[in-house]
Amino acid sequence: MQLTAKASLNHALLISICTPQFKGDEATESLAELARLVTTLGFKVVGTQSQKQSSTQKVNVLGEGKLIEIARLTGNKGEVEDDSEGEYSLDDMPLSEIPSEDLPFACADVVVFDCDLTPSQLRNVENQLGVEVFDRTGIIIEIFSRHARTKTAKLQVEIARLNYVAPRLRETSCGDRERQMGKGAGETTLELNRRKVRDQLADLKRELVNVQDEMQGRRTQRSDLFCVALIGYTNAGKSSMMRAITGSDVVGENKLFATLDTTVRALYPTTQPRILVSDTVGFIKKLPHDLVASFHSTLAEAHDASLLLYVVDASDPSFRTQLEVVHEVLGEVGVEESKKLLVLNKSDKLSIEQQQALMTEFPDAMMTSALNPNDVSKLHQYIVEVSQQEMIEDEIIVPYTTKGIIGEIRSTMSVTKEEYEYDHVKLTVRANAIDLEKLKKRMLSS
Repeated sequence: MQLTAKASLNHALLISICTPQFKGDEATESLAELARLVTTLGFKVVGTQSQKQSSTQKVNVLGEGKLIEIARLTGNKGEVEDDSEGEYSLDDMPLSEIPSEDLPFACADVVVFDCDLTPSQLRNVENQLGVEVFDRTGIIIEIFSRHARTKTAKLQVEIARLNYVAPRLRETSCGDRERQMGKGAGETTLELNRRKVRDQLADLKRELVNVQDEMQGRRTQRSDLFCVALIGYTNAGKSSMMRAITGSDVVGENKLFATLDTTVRALYPTTQPRILVSDTVGFIKKLPHDLVASFHSTLAEAHDASLLLYVVDASDPSFRTQLEVVHEVLGEVGVEESKKLLVLNKSDKLSIEQQQALMTEFPDAMMTSALNPNDVSKLHQYIVEVSQQEMIEDEIIVPYTTKGIIGEIRSTMSVTKEEYEYDHVKLTVRANAIDLEKLKKRMLSS
């Protein structure tokens, strides 16, 4: 079960279910975000509809009247009987963030709900409307599936996708039973499909454990170095910031979840000892639990980091809500005690007055733009200063007869002073305690 932006499935109608717990600005912002998600998949958003309900747990999700209305907007292709003669508007809940197009009446051929639907709900609504129906989780998983590049990300996404598909197998099979060779054959096919998914999940999880062990091994090798993790909401500009402060070619695109794979690069201009920077997967409101669980190992980069840079798109009015989402997800993976800096990114899109207001509201934050070399230099300096706070100063006496030690010191420590004596050189260095202890043990044994 995968979504495909086919030529015949181009125009999406978005549905918002407003409940006592989910309404007002929160529902409006969430629907606008869903529009960006759907657009990322290549669909065109042609309108929105909303309905107030006590919950999202009803069998058909929508009331009969709203179903009839939406059926007209999708061409009356399903089981809904429409005896009315009135016209309905695609823009039940206009949103400035959603692209508007002057398209002909009844042009929507995909319906996307801004909530999670059970397998039965999906099937019931599809039967009623006669068009493809998706929920928010299905859309997000498909985006992750398309954007995964490395083996780790592909494994994690496929596990989440199969967990999403597994409970929907019965619903998919039921519609095909009349074409099966009797009831028994249909049940056998269903059971075979379920077993196939279970086997696939078991194989993928075993493979992921092996890959995660390799990732943990690499993190252990880097444990002596000062590590910085860029974290934040999707499309906040983390990859652009990563590219700016490391001088790397990390891809940054103006789309949701352009980055799924953790990338680690050295801070540039380089320092001694080196400082590593990692770019992590972006977060989003109502991120499916299976995806959070699957990407737990990827988010471990944030867990092990010495400094967390909370990157937000300061030009987005909803960034405060997005920041709450980041805190929630990091809480799930146990990131609480690390040193943090709020980075108000994309300041080039703000007026001077807006920047001043934000700095008054967030006095401990740093206002930056990844496109401004001065801002990048300021952030670079801040990272170096924080890394220096974890270092201690010590004197190392290195006899001239000792080979290779001075080169090692220069490559892993910051040398602040050198004094050459008759039979040795005295180096004043700044380094972390672990590296100093390793060096002293090596010199004693040599």
